[in-house]
Amino acid sequence: MMNLSPLIRLRVWLRLFLLQGSWNFERLQGLGFFFALYPALQKLYRDEQLQQVCREHAGYFNTHPFLAPSVAGAVLEMELRRSRNEEQAVNIQDFKEMVAAPYAAVGDAMFWGGLRPLTAGIAILFAVKGIILAPLIFLLLFNLLPFWFRIFGFIYGYRNGIRSLEFLQQHRLPDWAIRIKETAVVLLGGVSAFLVFQQLQAEQIPKGLGFLAIPLVLILALCARRGISTLLLVLLTTAIIICLSLFGFEPTAWL
Repeated sequence: MMNLSPLIRLRVWLRLFLLQGSWNFERLQGLGFFFALYPALQKLYRDEQLQQVCREHAGYFNTHPFLAPSVAGAVLEMELRRSRNEEQAVNIQDFKEMVAAPYAAVGDAMFWGGLRPLTAGIAILFAVKGIILAPLIFLLLFNLLPFWFRIFGFIYGYRNGIRSLEFLQQHRLPDWAIRIKETAVVLLGGVSAFLVFQQLQAEQIPKGLGFLAIPLVLILALCARRGISTLLLVLLTTAIIICLSLFGFEPTAWL
């Protein structure tokens, strides 16, 4: 009975690091995903059947790169079943289309929207303290969770095939993405406050003056919740600060 050796699976997993190496506007990650799967497809199929399967996988595909190994592992399991002529509840291409968008949304929220600013805020704290290894700390912290997802997701997907979709539901990854983003906001707010008070101390300005920014922040947050563009609010705030600076406004004059 045909099976995929650990070496073949390792080659597929390593190739997934090059997922976006041939990214293009027509197929996005399609060619990279096909490139990663090719060692396994070459093992499972021959001649015309191999050509047909390759054409299928060389089409459009796009998801979050950190969660792509989960999809690849499941696809390998499904291709293994197809090579044995076993019946499957879902077509492989339909499965890829079905999971690509949800995985992309969860990955963007968790890694780009949450984990990246969270680890950046932690690294900034080290940088403010004069630790020159802060950039390396950021890279280490940011890559730990994605690397775990790359390994565990691939193994879990290969073992469970289409049932690997249950992982999102069982572990509530969308909820975790929200929690990470909330933690990042709190941390970055604390970092910002720390930097403001540090600058006030360096300029020999009373630290209590920093609390004057709280009403402004609350007003901006209220406006943002009412649907006003965040970019517009930032531009208006910047314009006001520049105008005050041009007219010689000094915060200490009010004390």
